[in-house]
Amino acid sequence: MPIQSIDPTTGQQLQDFSPIDDAALEAAIASAASAVAPWTARPIAERAAQLRAVAARLRERRGELARTITQEMGKLIGEAESEIEKCALVCDYYADEGERLLADIPIDSDASRSYLAHQPLGVLLAVMPWNFPFWQVFRCAAPALMAGNTLLLKHASNVPRCALAIEAVFRESGLPDGGFKTLLIESGRVEQVLADPRVRGVSLTGSEAAGRQVAATAGRYLKKSLLELGGSDACVILEDADLDEAVKTALRSRFINAGQSCIAAKRIIPVRAIADDLVARLREAVQGLQPGDPLAPHTTLAPMAREDLRDELHQQVQDSLAAGAELLIGGQPLDRSGWFYEPTLLDKVGPGMPAYEEELFGPVAVVIRAEDEADALRIANDSRFGLGGSVWTRDQARGERFARAMACGAAFVNGLVKSDPRLPFGGIKDSGYGRELGAPGIQEFLNAKTLWIG
Repeated sequence: MPIQSIDPTTGQQLQDFSPIDDAALEAAIASAASAVAPWTARPIAERAAQLRAVAARLRERRGELARTITQEMGKLIGEAESEIEKCALVCDYYADEGERLLADIPIDSDASRSYLAHQPLGVLLAVMPWNFPFWQVFRCAAPALMAGNTLLLKHASNVPRCALAIEAVFRESGLPDGGFKTLLIESGRVEQVLADPRVRGVSLTGSEAAGRQVAATAGRYLKKSLLELGGSDACVILEDADLDEAVKTALRSRFINAGQSCIAAKRIIPVRAIADDLVARLREAVQGLQPGDPLAPHTTLAPMAREDLRDELHQQVQDSLAAGAELLIGGQPLDRSGWFYEPTLLDKVGPGMPAYEEELFGPVAVVIRAEDEADALRIANDSRFGLGGSVWTRDQARGERFARAMACGAAFVNGLVKSDPRLPFGGIKDSGYGRELGAPGIQEFLNAKTLWIG
């Protein structure tokens, strides 16, 4: 079966790609393995200079690369341009901080000298999703390469042009052969790669189902793994919140990338004292969203990335309505070419509904009303997911206490939940394990090696 690139705005096929055969796959793995020793032997300053060259190339090609993203998975062109810049920033961050993050750590012991050294594991496999087709790859690749590893990319099947463009950026910036290679392979061949003894670890960002399968495979072959899976982030709005700011940020969080973000505000939880006011403001804001061509500057809501994803979202909405949720706006696929879904707002969502229990990956805002602060915290933590969360209050100390009590990997007070090269990112519970970005992001795929000198 060919790997197809399809424009979500029109539903029209852009290009077909043939999966590589076993001989080409073997050659790619062999090249990555042979590149490890010379790449690791390079001084840290040289590896940092290489990452800076990658960042420069990304910025040089920003407009062209952003357009590839928009044409292949549908996000707004402005969002795509910001994504390319963010990829350059993560390269800059690890180039600037790599020497500090990889430095030996002295340890007091009975030795004349003992310390912890950081050494790369070798060849890594990155299994990446389509929703942020450049950023998800670069937040994995930048620390991995800075640490001295090499990388094989198995990208989502609907973004092959993005996958090849990423490889080209690394090649054009001078990364040695074997340092980074895109594998145009089917999902069923991931196990073949992980089974190879030259491949020492895997980082996956994607669905729960994919995460469970890859984690099981990695365990079978004793490979280090990192998983960043789904999320159903709570956005809690307390009675003393700045409602104007809370609504503006909740709208942006929920509908950015057509709602297809792991850390979107998927569960908006206002306390009873301000719930009616909050919902009225939110409804007006959602009504103002303008679906359309994501390359056009006036468009504020992009299409969804695939038809099957839109169908799945619509079924979740319909099942939630049948179970008692209240539809305030939207709730239907748009009658036009491409895979658009109406900007949708559901109110009075409760336990047992898909909108409460599951991740809704699309432009659907969900309101779950809470009695008070304690009830809001209970609802926020009543999820099998634990990626991110936020709380809104004018009392900063109150917000910090609430945020510390949230069961998630990142909690924000009066702000948009976002990833940042400087801040560790990852989840708990069914949102996965391990951390990307910051210091933990480079440590995930290192051998923390103890040295003891008598």
